[in-house]
Amino acid sequence: MISAGDFRNGITIEYDNNVYQIIEFQHVKPGKGAAFVRTKLKNIKSGGVVEKTFRPTEKCPQARIDRKDMQYLYSDGDLYYFMDT
Repeated sequence: MISAGDFRNGITIEYDNNVYQIIEFQHVKPGKGAAFVRTKLKNIKSGGVVEKTFRPTEKCPQARIDRKDMQYLYSDGDLYYFMDT
């Protein structure tokens, strides 16, 4: 779990049953009222960008994403086949 106060660019989180990457974040302390974190999140699956605000104490599970270079071989109906180079 990662708290919103610890957000950094490039971190991936799970939020609303989706996986998002933090593109931009900003800690905001208004003159009156509580502080909050304003973020731009990119949906990893769809590629869409949304803006969300979090309280600094809110916690989200950090998503683990492994990136690996692979070579595309062919597709067979719904399945795609890759080779680990």
